[in-house]
Amino acid sequence: MQNNFLEAALDYAGRGISVIPIRPDIDPAEKKALKRPYIPWADFQKRRATPDEIRSWAAKYPRAMLGIVTGEISGILIIDCDTQEGYEAIQKLLPDALLLPVARTPRGGWHLWFIYPTGSKITVGTGILPGVDFRGEGGYAVAPPSVNGDGKGYTWQEGLSLNEVEPATVPEAIFNILNNSLYRGGEVTSEVTDLKRPQVTSSDLRILTEGRRDNDLFHAVNCLVKGGCEIPFIEQVSEILARNSRPPFPENEIRTKIDSALKRADKREINFADEVRDFVVTSNGLFMTSDVTNRLQVTSRQEKKNVVNALLRLHKEGIIERAGQKDGCYRRIDRSIEYMDFANADIENYIDLRLPLGLHAKTNIYPKGAIVIAGVSGMGKTLYALNTIADNMGRFPIFYFNSEMGPEALKKKLSHFPILITEWEKNMKVVDNWDFNNIADKVQPDGFNVIDYLEPEGEKAFNIHGVISAIIRRLNKGTALITIQKKPGATMGTGGVYSIKAATLALALDWGKLEIVKNRFREADPVPSLTKINFEVHQGYKFVKVGNWYK
Repeated sequence: MQNNFLEAALDYAGRGISVIPIRPDIDPAEKKALKRPYIPWADFQKRRATPDEIRSWAAKYPRAMLGIVTGEISGILIIDCDTQEGYEAIQKLLPDALLLPVARTPRGGWHLWFIYPTGSKITVGTGILPGVDFRGEGGYAVAPPSVNGDGKGYTWQEGLSLNEVEPATVPEAIFNILNNSLYRGGEVTSEVTDLKRPQVTSSDLRILTEGRRDNDLFHAVNCLVKGGCEIPFIEQVSEILARNSRPPFPENEIRTKIDSALKRADKREINFADEVRDFVVTSNGLFMTSDVTNRLQVTSRQEKKNVVNALLRLHKEGIIERAGQKDGCYRRIDRSIEYMDFANADIENYIDLRLPLGLHAKTNIYPKGAIVIAGVSGMGKTLYALNTIADNMGRFPIFYFNSEMGPEALKKKLSHFPILITEWEKNMKVVDNWDFNNIADKVQPDGFNVIDYLEPEGEKAFNIHGVISAIIRRLNKGTALITIQKKPGATMGTGGVYSIKAATLALALDWGKLEIVKNRFREADPVPSLTKINFEVHQGYKFVKVGNWYK
């Protein structure tokens, strides 16, 4: 398996997660990974590593596993299930519709990713249930795509990667277990070797002491109210906490705390419908009931019921509808319509884009137009793209989205043209660090965007249609030329017909031959039935026609 520490670490860091490099060493006695940091890491509990630090670690420790620092700094709490028994015990405590990232460990365990409860002081502990540990403040965990010393990897469970689902709010049942472990001074340990962390006991916490007893008591009462406890129970627990505060909290002020918590709960319930509606109107695509509860940070059974009821009301109002194949899955119904003013459009407002081999004479390219060139690997796609750029220098802002070449290779390609490198630099911006999923965000709406090349990720090649459509939606007065791969002899490239559905002009490029596969404005062509032409490349750069267009 491939580790790829650098790319993954930068990705995690970009999500606001603190990362550190972990040794992949195996303990020969116990035959398991030691999982110790390469570096003193106490500092990274308070700050996140910079990209330069991450690159330095990747160069210095090429075999490093990727560690994420849990707790407040990353906003992540990990529940670590080492056994099937432990995993099943945790699953029983999770709501049926709850989705969250789940990583598989090389030894057959599970890491469940939750949102770290801010201010909870949950640290690191073991044995909260048989085979179940947790990693919070003061801890770390190894994350995918790390590979240990045995060559075995940490992987995401199918459909539950960090790219597919968000960390979930800790369910109330699990939160209570963690709190009980914290307060009873359970077996709380740390994997830190260079940071001394004392064992946590109730006396160490200094809760309900002078200076914080007021806030602590209200927090406890508020949790009881949110948990749906009866008033007499809340009153009795509050009195016990008040008497055991240091110094004791005035009993005549307890009722004020309870009333304040009850008012807050009533206000939250009244506002739930508005909060859920705000979530819905800003949502895109499908969402789960659990997405709403996670966003609103609700944990009690009653609050979750309020969310469900609010969604049912929105469904009845026709604002959302049930979708997907899972219970509790919805989509927002978007009835907003934008009308196109085609009557006042100028049909002569096509873009005077020059294309190699005189292809521009056989079509019209309008704003928001996309040209797709499918070519066999190594058979001239990049050269055709660079010729198009050279032919249009100084006429449009040009942005070249490069995917395969480093600066040296690109400069070598450009050196074949009779154009100074300074002219290329002046007239063309080269865009790096883009991918299939974010290219539409980076396209320049009023420029000539040359994307070399677009390759769908995963096995669903037809997804290329969605990305090309997104690119076109991003355009305003500009255009895009998109190159993709194809097999020898084929007329369409990756994704088949889906690769040309949104295109204005689609071309198939083999060495020495170009074919027009789709021409939305072929009425501009005096002889539209002639769709093929042969060519040669002279002087290492120049496309030269051989003969005329033919069928």
